[in-house]
Amino acid sequence: MAVDFSYIPIIDISPLLAKSDDPKMAQDPGVRDVVAQLDKACTEAGFFYVKGHGIPNTLLKGVRDITRRFFELPYEEKAKIKMTPANGFRGYEKIGENITEGTPDMHEAIDCYREVTKGMYGDLGKVMEGYNQWPQNPPKFKVLMEEYISLCKGMVSPSLFSFFRSSKFLRLKLFFLYVVLLVGADLARKIMRGIALALGGSPYEFEGDRAGDPFWVMRIIGYPGVSTVNDIGCGAHTDYGLLTLLNQDDDINALQVKNLSGEWISAPPVPGTFVCNIGDMLKIYSNGLYESTLHRVINNSSKYRVSVVYFYETNFDTAVEPLDTYKTRTNGDKRFERAVYGEHLVRKVLTNFVEE
Repeated sequence: MAVDFSYIPIIDISPLLAKSDDPKMAQDPGVRDVVAQLDKACTEAGFFYVKGHGIPNTLLKGVRDITRRFFELPYEEKAKIKMTPANGFRGYEKIGENITEGTPDMHEAIDCYREVTKGMYGDLGKVMEGYNQWPQNPPKFKVLMEEYISLCKGMVSPSLFSFFRSSKFLRLKLFFLYVVLLVGADLARKIMRGIALALGGSPYEFEGDRAGDPFWVMRIIGYPGVSTVNDIGCGAHTDYGLLTLLNQDDDINALQVKNLSGEWISAPPVPGTFVCNIGDMLKIYSNGLYESTLHRVINNSSKYRVSVVYFYETNFDTAVEPLDTYKTRTNGDKRFERAVYGEHLVRKVLTNFVEE
């Protein structure tokens, strides 16, 4: 449950990542310290920064740079991958096409989801059936974004190995191999293991039937500066799933988080970190102990702002309900009924897009 926090804490998660594959990780003093910090942040703010995550800043910046190059293209070029319901709401949205609580948002974006084949989730997944649309320009956009997604999610995609075989540049090959080996992938999953411990369960609460086959969403977003558009870049909202990893420009302060008193607290960029926040499904799992906090984006800078937001979710067809640990932390009072993640996502998607 949110409180009157006045800042967003920074957590060094390197001790957690170092022990996250150890069955006895909960006994490690460094892990226990990180878990305590995660619990405090999720209980009080629902937001925190993470450092020590193992993904090089050069890669974080590279993803933002190639995003900026795409948004600098003429509309006619960007519209080649225009989002429509026919492709499962994947692709490019121009400024004002995404809406929050009925109001157009002043940003443009590429929306990506885990690809859903026909019949994969039956009628539940019908709206989301489709394949991601990637631009041909700038070159290598698809390769870079798919590898970034793989590292956030925790799986190395086949295209990475193809890239290793085809690349003529040994240094570049070694760089990407270094990233994969250093991070060991699994970033979001490993953070969730710490959160599972913070809730009083085993580190594997959010695997198997809950999130062993996680859905994911990624929004690649551009916010014009005030010299172009002077309005709310993205209206107040909560995120839908378990955990969000935000990679934002290092020099523009635009993200704001709402505390219990209704004050908007700034989440300024901290170079080399991800901003993390919990989503609606984790709020249910925690029985309301952890808050999916309202946040918004207002770009008051004259500069164009880029953010790349990765959302780590449950299994698409998972029925989410409070964990058994709620009994010891909320006096046995069950505050939330079950919700199916896929139904929640589809409801949001169908009300967040204005078709021309």
